[in-house]
Amino acid sequence: MVPTVTRPPSVDKLARRSDLADLPHPIAVEVTREAIATDRVDSISSMSRERSRQMLTPVLNATGVLLHTNLGRSPVEVHEPGGYSNLELNLANGRRGSRQAAVGSLLATAIGAEAAIVVNNCASAVMLALAAVAPGKRVAVSRGELVEIGGAFRVPDVMAQSGSELVEVGTTNRTRLSDYTQANADAVLKVHQSNYKIVGFTEETTITELSTIGVPVIADIGSGLLDSACPWLSGPPPRWLAGEPAARQTLAAGADLVLFSGDKLFGGPQAGIIAGSAELVTACSKHPLARALRPGSLVLGALQSTTLAYLNRDGNAIDFWRLATISTTDLTKRAVEIVDRVKRSPTSPDDDAKQMTMSVIDTEGMPGGGTLPGVTLPSVGIRLSGDHTRPLRLRDRPIIARVDDDDTIVDLRTIEPADDAELVAALTDLAQAEAK
Repeated sequence: MVPTVTRPPSVDKLARRSDLADLPHPIAVEVTREAIATDRVDSISSMSRERSRQMLTPVLNATGVLLHTNLGRSPVEVHEPGGYSNLELNLANGRRGSRQAAVGSLLATAIGAEAAIVVNNCASAVMLALAAVAPGKRVAVSRGELVEIGGAFRVPDVMAQSGSELVEVGTTNRTRLSDYTQANADAVLKVHQSNYKIVGFTEETTITELSTIGVPVIADIGSGLLDSACPWLSGPPPRWLAGEPAARQTLAAGADLVLFSGDKLFGGPQAGIIAGSAELVTACSKHPLARALRPGSLVLGALQSTTLAYLNRDGNAIDFWRLATISTTDLTKRAVEIVDRVKRSPTSPDDDAKQMTMSVIDTEGMPGGGTLPGVTLPSVGIRLSGDHTRPLRLRDRPIIARVDDDDTIVDLRTIEPADDAELVAALTDLAQAEAK
């Protein structure tokens, strides 16, 4: 008797199934081959959905963390028309221009600096500034400011890549002006402790004091608050910003260069800004590393839009500031309306005893993104009985919530009002699923 030979299913036939149509054909083929190799052909639809979810996709941030690093930090909405731009073309004379000139001049005006340039993040801004200002030279840094940022990147390691020599001064909790002067350094780097806080018996040296030493003072303020007066807001600066260093005031205090992120309190795309002395900014722009660290037109375009909003004093045009300053009264109204709409939904289950319970609660959001450690913002959320983060996360447009005491918290501080209808639909689906 001739044994029956079972042939594997056709890869091409499976890859062309309608439920794989959303994937490009080469990716569908990869999924299909993996399904066959692992004997999971019956699960090919779920495998394809999982592969799709590995791509970048918009999400609803319901965590209450405004600058959520895992969700891209500051939300940025920029519409760039398809086509070319005058990225490196001087329209006045028709010759090659600088990609830094347009956005750099806008940033300099907004900050009150002589000049400014843009690189791809704040760590590269630190590396480039030190490489240009103090190559092979001694740079004094307080021991209390030798921080480690996300991804295990440490200030000493970044400094080593710049070619400068780290000179540790002071102690973890107290560093005086005399510690800097006795170091005989060629430059000073002051690093804002943006992701942790030292309290108690502490002392630090101010920028004004450091400016008296007679060497370049480079201030990495990290978070990117533009101006402590917040002139782009209709009211006074939010109380939760108290003590946060700002670019304009740091330069006014005597720093030669100020460095900060574009995607934190500045509210723009990921970028690193170097601003201050025209001489030192020029040295940075002419250093060979500047080409390796330069951003592209999409980042510069987004940064230009954000900077223009600052110059126009239009905080509502900057997503981060609009969300951060919504009143709790408005958030409460929205939360009550969302819960009422879910309960009035015609598809809502009739058996109240089985329904997932929902309640409007006061909660606390936070800036996030390694900024303002320990600072919270008053917020309002919806508490759902039980942990529903997984079904929310697996929706076509994922909703990222948080769990507190085994219940799900949907924080409205980080959700645009225009997305409330989508949230109603998601909560209604949860209630329906819970009742089954």
